[in-house]
Amino acid sequence: MKTGRRTVAVATLVGALGLPVLNAPTAQAADTGITVSDIVINKGKPIVVGTLKEVEPPITFNIALPPGYSTVNPSRYEAYPFLYRGSIKTAADTGENFIRPGSYTCYEIDSKHARCEGELYIDPHPSREHVDSNSDATTWKVGVSLKLWKAGGDLKTGELETRSTTAQLKRAAKATANASPEPVTKGKSITVTGKLTRANWSTKKYGAYSGRKVSLQFRAKGADTFKTVEKATTSSTGGLKATVTASVDGSYRWVYYGNSTTGVATSAADYVDVR
Repeated sequence: MKTGRRTVAVATLVGALGLPVLNAPTAQAADTGITVSDIVINKGKPIVVGTLKEVEPPITFNIALPPGYSTVNPSRYEAYPFLYRGSIKTAADTGENFIRPGSYTCYEIDSKHARCEGELYIDPHPSREHVDSNSDATTWKVGVSLKLWKAGGDLKTGELETRSTTAQLKRAAKATANASPEPVTKGKSITVTGKLTRANWSTKKYGAYSGRKVSLQFRAKGADTFKTVEKATTSSTGGLKATVTASVDGSYRWVYYGNSTTGVATSAADYVDVR
């Protein structure tokens, strides 16, 4: 349950050319006195991005205001975290290697403090520059944009600050599975094939992911959980193949547990009737 009056709701409108940082403050600006703390990106989990679908990882953070500013008047301040790579100034100035919130809302704790929540905005579309290279699948730094406005509406000062917090971006992966024959005689062999692919952010397509160890899992009819029964390594085309002995009815699936640059992939389960 949220408590406290809502102090500010911000919607970031990203233009057709994907330039969301036109009003970013320079890194050399004066200290605003705003404190942003307790930043959590995507609940501490890696952010997995594919080739087409927009991704909006949740963010939460706290704001503390300097003397002369109050949550009663949210139009006089702005503060939000963002992700960047390389130089914070270059990222903010150019919009490259820079991922900011799509929207966020802050709730008043008292006149000097607010609790904020929202979402980052990541669009893998070629016209954007959020993830346009596979090298973007790495650890991103967390920065904070801070601004204060004068009572008349003019910008008083703004700054960019770095944080020790980081976020991991990963390329999405997909797996498929096909078990045959169906149905099968008890004691006979079942061959389970499949394929593992992962997002290529340069081509915006999924390509074969070779040389990966993948687990074949089985769940007997009526059971609640899958158990690993075999493991296989993907071929140069991402292909998977394993042979098991038919014993009871149940479902087979392939599971790839991911790595530092690639997310987890779980295929749809393929049910086999054993007679």
